[in-house]
Amino acid sequence: MTNDLTIPVHRDSIIVNSIYNGKKRVSDSLLIILIYLCALISIFILMGIMGYVFVRGVPQINVSFLTTVPSTIKGTFGILGNIVNTLYVVAITLVIATPLGVGSAIYLNEYAKGGKVVRIIEFTTETLSGIPSIIFGLFGYVFFGTTLGLGYSILTGALTLSIMVLPLITRTTQEALKTVPESYRSGALGIGATKWYMIRTILLPSAMPGIVTGIILAIGRIVGESAALLFTAGSGYILPKSFLGKIFESGGTLTIQLYLCMQKAKYDEAFGIAVVLLVIVLAINGLAKYLSHKFNTEAKES
Repeated sequence: MTNDLTIPVHRDSIIVNSIYNGKKRVSDSLLIILIYLCALISIFILMGIMGYVFVRGVPQINVSFLTTVPSTIKGTFGILGNIVNTLYVVAITLVIATPLGVGSAIYLNEYAKGGKVVRIIEFTTETLSGIPSIIFGLFGYVFFGTTLGLGYSILTGALTLSIMVLPLITRTTQEALKTVPESYRSGALGIGATKWYMIRTILLPSAMPGIVTGIILAIGRIVGESAALLFTAGSGYILPKSFLGKIFESGGTLTIQLYLCMQKAKYDEAFGIAVVLLVIVLAINGLAKYLSHKFNTEAKES
């Protein structure tokens, strides 16, 4: 004697009761509404800030504003010197921080074996990323400016910012390397390639979108930094007479000049500088998305 415990299930009932055709609960609908509401509030806040800054600042921007330096004798106020100083700081910081950050990420992800030392390095990197920038500025002033005798200079500011953006470049490069499939490594090593050749020709090109994105985000942080540079780079605005000589001179970036204008109650000039900074930040974000899309497309095609 056998017991038939099979329960008949109709195909129609499965379709009707499936998750795709189930009725939406009230709580789900409320959560969706809250999500869209939060997104709209964020967009309105962003558009409100940008709109107010552009309305106040665009009338201040002209050819003289972008191509001259402040001069009491000529009665002009321009930010060309600050733009040049910003480019100096960005270029020198990237030259120092990018090789160190990418190299550290390659070591931690590909060479270092999991252990106490690696955990200490990763913990230190994460701790550095959370330290307030004003503390970096104080350290840079004491160590690079006073101990090493560099004083208030663009080089002092760039060295300080290199320490600040190093964790960002290192972590983004690590995450980019982790996204590369393990089969790429084993396949390259299996056909006799050396580890460094495999990293140079396979891993780095595959992880390039994430690496480039991290570098461009680091540029955004450099451009927007003020507290650390106030203690290290100073506030000079004179145009450089020589490339190498300028890096040992005081040089205020756009954010430093914006701070000084607000301090002196020159609000119109401050909003003009703010517009230039917003345009630079938007251009950096657009460039990051473009390069990331380009590298992803090339990786898929290859």
